[in-house]
Amino acid sequence: MAEPLLIMRHGEAGQGRPDPARELTGRGREEAARMGAWLAGRDDLATYRLRVVASPYRRAQQTAAALGEALGLAVETLERITPDDPPGAVVDWLLAQDDDRPLLLVSHMPLVGALTGLLVEGRADRGLGFPTAAVAELDAEVHAAGCARLTRFTAPADIT
Repeated sequence: MAEPLLIMRHGEAGQGRPDPARELTGRGREEAARMGAWLAGRDDLATYRLRVVASPYRRAQQTAAALGEALGLAVETLERITPDDPPGAVVDWLLAQDDDRPLLLVSHMPLVGALTGLLVEGRADRGLGFPTAAVAELDAEVHAAGCARLTRFTAPADIT
């Protein structure tokens, strides 16, 4: 089986413009740290092998940095996973990857919901609503439309 794909929405962000510069709130920083600690404590996921890829927007970069710190991993930036990017373009990017490591994408609504819907249901309009800092975990032999199975969905409020 292929390595898992984790899709995460950034932590809570403050208001403001321009949108790419919006930063995490105090709550958003706490959410990101909580999810990083949760991931780092998992023994069912080879977190040391994770490839963390984030949107270039500030709030996603801040969230990914907290995860990277908790996991001891570097963060890559991917320009095509901003809020309004088409999920089909992300699927094309996923299909082009030849890295055998599990992948964690840190992005935004509506993209994370639409991407999850496209991968699981084959339709971007069937996506999940992601609370801030929530993580969807998918398994698939190939990361193509309609080929994945949602195996877990965790939000910061689910972690005690």
